[in-house]
Amino acid sequence: METKLSFLLPENVVHAVAGAMGSAVAMTVFYPLDTARLRLQVDDKRVSKFTPGIVAEILDEEGLEGLYRGWFPAICSLFCSNFVYFYTFNGLKELWLGKQGISTPGKDIVMGLIAGTVNVLLTTPMWVVNTRLKLQGARFRNTEIKPTTYTGISDAFRRIVGDEGLGALWNGTLPSLLLVFNPAIQFMVYEGLKRKLGKEMDEFTSVDILIIGALAKAVATTTTYPLQTVQSTLRYGQHGTDRKRGVMRSLKQMVSLLAQRVHHMGPGALYRGLEAKLLQTVLTATLMFLLYEKITAFTFRIMDTACRSHRK
Repeated sequence: METKLSFLLPENVVHAVAGAMGSAVAMTVFYPLDTARLRLQVDDKRVSKFTPGIVAEILDEEGLEGLYRGWFPAICSLFCSNFVYFYTFNGLKELWLGKQGISTPGKDIVMGLIAGTVNVLLTTPMWVVNTRLKLQGARFRNTEIKPTTYTGISDAFRRIVGDEGLGALWNGTLPSLLLVFNPAIQFMVYEGLKRKLGKEMDEFTSVDILIIGALAKAVATTTTYPLQTVQSTLRYGQHGTDRKRGVMRSLKQMVSLLAQRVHHMGPGALYRGLEAKLLQTVLTATLMFLLYEKITAFTFRIMDTACRSHRK
């Protein structure tokens, strides 16, 4: 019973809140880079293929607002997503390894895959709405993309369900489930590098965390990027996909989308926007991990001090 209840311990909540807060702050700082990445993935008619050009185009055509379009739903989605992921991941560590247990790369990736799957199934509807709102009002080069007119998060949920069915909220779930390898690989590399350095948690410097976080995210993003391109296309619900068939897009449809991109734009299309994605995710991940480690360490120090004072 004690082992089962350990999953609900306040320590797991601390990790979850710290991870969610760290990611929300980091995403806010580097949000324009994510906007550029999404435009490159979805709007395949753009001439500019690199981050500075896309950012300049958006600023010129849509102003600063264009770079931060959809910020609020994105931050809400990210906060909930990372809360679920960090809570589940650290809860699994507690259940599987105990207080003194030592993990391995194999255990790290299994825990990451389970945490990622739970996260995808619970939070995909928020990301579908986030993608729609983030692209709303954008000036697309591809004239086949139909503009949307949602008035906010609740209106987007209501109209997507009403027009396309409940399953549409889980558009892109299959590539998202496959993409649980991204955070799983990220955490495997992150935890593995920390073990390699052989330091206690309070011995890591900010520079250590920044470098480890950057390496971990760069490896994970490059490995899984083609699936992220398909994921964005499916979430937006256009580019020839059947918007009435939600829930779980078939593997055949996912492969078809990948093949179409290669056929029309060459193999490089699978990595269109990778530069923007690497720039955004690596910078975001390094800042997120730094804030996560600092917030958890600070919170646990306060909790430890409070416990000692209570005992006295």
